[in-house]
Amino acid sequence: MNDSVDFRRKVLVVDDEQVNRQMLGEILKDTYDVLFAEDGTDALSQIHSQRERISLVLLDLLMPEVDGYTVLTKMREDTELSKIPVIVLTSEKSAEVKSLQAGAADFLTKPYDMPEVILARVRRSIELAEDSKIIQSTEKDVLTGLYTKEFFFEYARQLSKRNPDTLMDAIVINLTNFHLLNELYGRTFGNTVLQTIAADIIQLARESEGIGCRYNADGFYLYMANHWNYDKPLERIKYHLSNLLKETEIHVRMGVCKGSYRSESIEQRFDRALYACNSLRDTYGSAFAVYDDTMHNQEIRKARILGDFAEAVDQKQFKVLYQPKYSIQGKFPVLSSLEALVSWNHPKFGMMKPDSFIPQFEKNGLIQKLDRYVWAEVVAQMKKWIAEFGSTVPVSVNMSRVDLHDPKLADFLLELTSKNGISPEQFHIEITESAYIKESSVIAQTVAKLRKAGFLIEMDDFGSGYSSLNMLAQLPIDALKLDIGFIKNIATDRKSLYLVQVVITVARQFRIPVIAEGVETKEQFELLKKAGCDIIQGFYFSKAIPPEEVGKLRKSGIRV
Repeated sequence: MNDSVDFRRKVLVVDDEQVNRQMLGEILKDTYDVLFAEDGTDALSQIHSQRERISLVLLDLLMPEVDGYTVLTKMREDTELSKIPVIVLTSEKSAEVKSLQAGAADFLTKPYDMPEVILARVRRSIELAEDSKIIQSTEKDVLTGLYTKEFFFEYARQLSKRNPDTLMDAIVINLTNFHLLNELYGRTFGNTVLQTIAADIIQLARESEGIGCRYNADGFYLYMANHWNYDKPLERIKYHLSNLLKETEIHVRMGVCKGSYRSESIEQRFDRALYACNSLRDTYGSAFAVYDDTMHNQEIRKARILGDFAEAVDQKQFKVLYQPKYSIQGKFPVLSSLEALVSWNHPKFGMMKPDSFIPQFEKNGLIQKLDRYVWAEVVAQMKKWIAEFGSTVPVSVNMSRVDLHDPKLADFLLELTSKNGISPEQFHIEITESAYIKESSVIAQTVAKLRKAGFLIEMDDFGSGYSSLNMLAQLPIDALKLDIGFIKNIATDRKSLYLVQVVITVARQFRIPVIAEGVETKEQFELLKKAGCDIIQGFYFSKAIPPEEVGKLRKSGIRV
């Protein structure tokens, strides 16, 4: 048994004269496997049956009945056959231009008196065709027929160079929750959805002399002449998707960067279109957004914030403020602890609240460094209070989800607190309810280690997500902090007050203290006290204050 594989290319020689077939066969046989056809009909039959194996066709133009021109035309009309290179055989100079225009790769002039030239031209034509196939296999997305991202950008640049006076829009189109379609209906159905969108993008590109691209699993680029009515392409896509999906399942978004931004690179313009598209997340009233100066300014601001982070840490531009928490079940409210909140005294933007920079740090991985900066500032300040007053009020700090994935977190915090003379039970840790919900097993393990080390854990924002009272029995926590959304309506909405009362009652059964944040009025305070809430914080008592004011508060007495 011979297990060797023959990788030699196959060449089909088509000529009605036997002597010509034999002559070409002798020249080619040492390098290629040679097939023969004596007329056009036989040639087409062999080409169809062995289309995957034939690397090149040597085609005589002048043959009876089905001539070489007919064979060449039929091959060019077939998508697969058109990829096979053809070298025409002719003794007529006038036929050379005509055959090249018809799609021939090259020509050979009879008689065949220079074998080395024939071999060189055959080899070169095969190499060019194979290189072209490799390029085509990488430039087009197999599923949709659209350009891949790398080739798309290059062709877009060429398109702009050829049409310097045409304003071209960069458009991003994507589907939200596409993964759910795959899960509900299967990948084959999902592919049909993508192909439907791609067909519309291809048609839109043709109509506008533009080009389209599939840039990721469910996202598309469209580079087309400036369009004043952006509803039109969206409506076309939605119309065709309606044949496959229910109206509630069609979630197509589009972001546009107009041609007026032509001074920027193609990649930058599509980044801007994607920025506009992403601005539609969690919105249902708009299907498209156009990148404008407002978005540009927002983008510049975000970039500046991220770029200035390292310098801000080095220069201690981040300032830690402390909001008092008061125990309210005694005769008088008494200061029981503080929550550390960070602000940024930015040299350009002034004092910035945490919600204007923390979400960006969470997305870009900088939040862990900021958290550790805040923790260090807090324990250093607690050490100062001990030196000044002989003791410190417990302080709670916020902890991001990324922190909770650090297996050495408890060791780090123990070292940080001990070297500043702070006991772990004075350093409280706030973890959001959403962190517990999304990664409960991982978070529970980390929290168990922290509690074992002596740190107290507060569940923050309880009720903001998909809370269940059963969580109070399952999760290891030392205090429950009601979301501000629970509190703001308790004085005007009986249902809100009833929910608060239920949570407090259940938490009491598990001996878990309840903290209410965002308390702003006397009426809210009195209702919470009557309901049995243990601790409150909010503007009713105090806003977040700098550490020196905490010192003044302690000197004047901690009872309100």
